[in-house]
Amino acid sequence: MNHNIEIKARAKNFSTQLKVAENLSDTPLEILQQEDTFFSVNSGRLKLRKFSESHGELIFYRRANNKHAKQSSYQICPTETPEILKKTLVMALGLIGIVKKTRFLFRYGQTRIHLDKVERLGHFIEFEYVLRPNEDLKNAQNVIAKLMNDLQINEEDLVSGAYIDLLLSDS
Repeated sequence: MNHNIEIKARAKNFSTQLKVAENLSDTPLEILQQEDTFFSVNSGRLKLRKFSESHGELIFYRRANNKHAKQSSYQICPTETPEILKKTLVMALGLIGIVKKTRFLFRYGQTRIHLDKVERLGHFIEFEYVLRPNEDLKNAQNVIAKLMNDLQINEEDLVSGAYIDLLLSDS
């Protein structure tokens, strides 16, 4: 499995934070429309991320639900038939819910910076520092602390769970 260190936070000033992320980024901005369908599983989380009718990813991941930087283990499987896969998994496993968002994606070294507009929830920022094999976690923690400072993210802005948890807690 692959591993990363990540945080999620509510965006206090989305447009300013977007500009800061763009200035820090090593790559041009990518804007992605994403629909994440979550399925019922015994451990971890399983979601199908749909980008288009012919492009998606089945993603299994495990991570703690706490507000601070946390390690996530994940596996991604691409699909060219996301709707067929979605119907099959709903029948086999059951549906938990669907999250729709517009993601503004930037890259800073090994870190993916996401600024997300999530339907029914609002604006968020995520950092995902992709760990190399046997990499010292201190590297990731230092980069995340720097990015939190640069994007003016405070401890009280941090969010513990996934977007699906927030949507389900609101309903």
